[in-house]
Amino acid sequence: MDELRSMSEVELLQVHSAVIDELIRRDVVKTRNNPIGDYTEWLVSRQLKLRVQGNSQAAFDAIDHEGIRYQIKGRYDSGNSVQLGVIRNLDQHGFDFLVALVFDEDYSIRLAVKISHRAVGGLARYRSHQNGHILTLNRSTIEHDGVEDILHLFHRD
Repeated sequence: MDELRSMSEVELLQVHSAVIDELIRRDVVKTRNNPIGDYTEWLVSRQLKLRVQGNSQAAFDAIDHEGIRYQIKGRYDSGNSVQLGVIRNLDQHGFDFLVALVFDEDYSIRLAVKISHRAVGGLARYRSHQNGHILTLNRSTIEHDGVEDILHLFHRD
């Protein structure tokens, strides 16, 4: 990775573009947007054996073989407390579980949780200016009823 230091900004962006193109070709990400969301969906679906749904499903991202619906969120963050993206229409019960991964700077997974819909309702706070609920994750989130620490599923020996 030392060779990156000698590259110009334009060269770095070109490498980034080529990497995104290759991730799209491998079906790891779907768009040229920030890859963390697509990567998280791909990784969670692979590890939990879920079937990713199309972009037309607003309330959930994947389902399992029993039809249980999962909303999947990922966040790249180097702090101790992480605010996930907005959860819209929580009261409509569009998902059964939310799975969230928090990545460190090197894309290693620092936190992985599976949270029941009910627990999301108890942990998230509604923000009218964002028209949805905001869930902040930290180590104490794991201690809440309805939250399962699933970090072990993503670490290889």
